[in-house]
Formats: sequence, C-alpha cells, structure tokens
Amino acid sequence: MIHLSNRQARQFILLKQGLLGTYRFIEKKGVMEYISQGGCIQYDPIDTCGKNAELVLQSRVRGFSKKMLYDLLYEERVLIDYPDKNLSIISVTQWPYFERYREAARENAMKYEQIEILSDKIREKIKQYGALSSDDIKFSDHFNWQSNIHWSGGNNAARSVLEQMYTTGELVIHHKKGTRKYYDFSTNHIDSEILITEDPLKHDLEHLKWRVLRRIGAVGLLWNRASDAWLNIWNFKAEQRKEVFQQLISEKKIIPIYVEKFNEALYCLVEDIPLIEVIKRKQEWDERCELIAPLDNLMWDRKLIYKLFNFDYKWEIYTPESKRKYGYYILPILHGDKFIGRTEIRIEKETRTLIVKKIWFEQETNNTSEFQADLDGCLKRFSIFNDCNLIKHDYRKTK
Repeated sequence: MIHLSNRQARQFILLKQGLLGTYRFIEKKGVMEYISQGGCIQYDPIDTCGKNAELVLQSRVRGFSKKMLYDLLYEERVLIDYPDKNLSIISVTQWPYFERYREAARENAMKYEQIEILSDKIREKIKQYGALSSDDIKFSDHFNWQSNIHWSGGNNAARSVLEQMYTTGELVIHHKKGTRKYYDFSTNHIDSEILITEDPLKHDLEHLKWRVLRRIGAVGLLWNRASDAWLNIWNFKAEQRKEVFQQLISEKKIIPIYVEKFNEALYCLVEDIPLIEVIKRKQEWDERCELIAPLDNLMWDRKLIYKLFNFDYKWEIYTPESKRKYGYYILPILHGDKFIGRTEIRIEKETRTLIVKKIWFEQETNNTSEFQADLDGCLKRFSIFNDCNLIKHDYRKTK
C-alpha cells in the first residue's frame, strides 16, 4: 500500500510529465518518448501563441521547435493525426487499435446514399492531382450529415466526405497549411504492414482496459470517477469503469495510491512505481518555470488539479466574453511544483512580436528575485519558441 503526501503526489505527476527538475525529454527523440508515454496529445487548431500540441511539447521537450512536430507528422510519418482524446496526435504504430472506430464510421456512412458517389469523385481527383483540401473540390451538392465518430462538414459536401473518408481510414492528413487540411490516400503514407494488421483487442473489455491504461499513463494519477480524462472512450459508464479498474488491479497493471486528505484512491501504472520511489527519496528539485497548454495532458482532469494543486482552471475559449473571468486563451504558469498564476499572451504576426498582455498571480505567490528570474527566463524561451521579439508589461505589479 502506497501513501503519499499531497506534495509528493504533485511532484510524482510532474516528474512523470517531464515538468519537474531537469528536462527528461530532449528534441525529436523526446517528442516520440513523451507521446509514447501519454498515448496521445490533443490537437486544437487555435493559434494565439502556438497550437495546443506545440504548447504541450514546448514546456517539456528541450530544444523543441514547431517544425520538429510538423516533420514527425508529415515528413517522417511516425506520428499521425487521428481522434483519440478528441482530435489528437498519436504514434502511427497505434493505428490498428482504432479499427473499431473506423468500422463504425463505415457503417454510419452506409446510411447516406450520396457518400459513395461523392467519395468516388474525390478518389479520382486525388489520383489525378495528389493531396487536396476541400477548397480544391467543388461539388454542386449540398450535403449535411453527422458522423458518429467526430466529424461534421456542415453544408460543405467536399469537407463532409473528405472527413468521412479520413475517419474511415481511407485518407490521412497529408499536411496542413495553417488550419487547412490536405488529404491523401493512407496507403501512400502508412506502412502496409500497419494497415493490414488486425485490431489486437477484439473484445470490448480488453479495448477499454487498453484505453484506460493509456489515459492513466498520460496523466500519471487518475481516480475511478467520471472525468474529462476519459473523453471519447465509448461505452465507458460507471459500471464499465468499475469493472475495468478491478481487472487492471487484479492483473497488477495499476496500483492504488493513497494521498493525504483524499477520500478515495488515485491510481498509477505499476511500471511508474520507480518514479514514486524517486520522489520519496528526493526532497528538493530545481525549480523550472513553464507555460502549460490549455488542453495539456496534465490538465485533463481539472477537478484533480484543483484538489492536488489548489489551482482552479477553466478554458474560457467557449465562454461568452462578458462571463469570462480571465480571457479567451489563458495559459497556466507552473513554477516548481506549484501553479503560481496564469497569463494571456498574443503574437502580432506582422511584427513578429510576442506580447504578454497580463499575468494573474495566485494570492500565495512570492515575487522573489529568484522567481522573477525564472519567469523572465520562461517568457524568453517562449518568445524564441514562437520566433518572436518579447514585449511584456510590468507583470510584477499585476495581481
């Protein structure tokens, strides 16, 4: 039975995430190691100071650049865009495990007579011209449908059918220009052995267990309760979740962790117990300061973050402006093993200037000279990551 103090639990999650002490993940190899550990990172196209996936990696991969992720996705093809926890980036080796979702999309498409006719037209255009976006395909048809998987093209027939063919696995995203997606045949970009590999997990329960292990590994610690950390896992209600946890415990794949002032156990992967031992042995860590992405793996269960870190965070991007407490796109600020505040940052693209519009500090934050130096260094690294000059307000006065 493992018992941890609140601070030890925080430090374990951060060490697992590569956010505590010296950097564990380095350059391209580190990107692959982190995504392998977490199973996926969420993709979101909004870009005020970097897209979500880029922000996740810049905070924990030393030497990371945006081009690095682009190359791994669209040049080396070792990563791929595919729905996991909503829109995500996964290792291409995980492709076979999502076959049941592609099959469901194929079955869903059979309800719409127009899809196969329009799919044939798209196939011919891609064969003739190569990778295409919806803007390159003009249909007179007005076609509106909803996929059970994730996608909807609205009334744009080309977009609807491209996304359907993508969800079934016939197409993959060849590349992106900004937020625009260009599609090509998956057979041109995924190794044939991966494409023909059957789903290794035939039974629903085994699939659920695999996905829960990935999500626990993605965060570090999770509890057996409803959570945004389980998003897009089908048929995962309380009864199924209870059975999955019981089986994973009996199979010695996860272990309960008892944290002070928690009324229920948290769970970690058995393979991560050595990291817990490191936390128990080491009392002090070099204090890094990092900006955290809104949809960061660390933030997937915000109730857990509040309980462990006493940090209340909500992504207010879909909150009406008049009801926002902070702002449209706000990044949490992590210093050492505490969230010390949050910031709103914008890029002026014409002048390549990164502007720190405002920082809200938590009440208990101590603005020591050491802390200010760490924060200055963090913002400087962030401006380099965005290839920008840095302009900041006098954040030391901002509360």
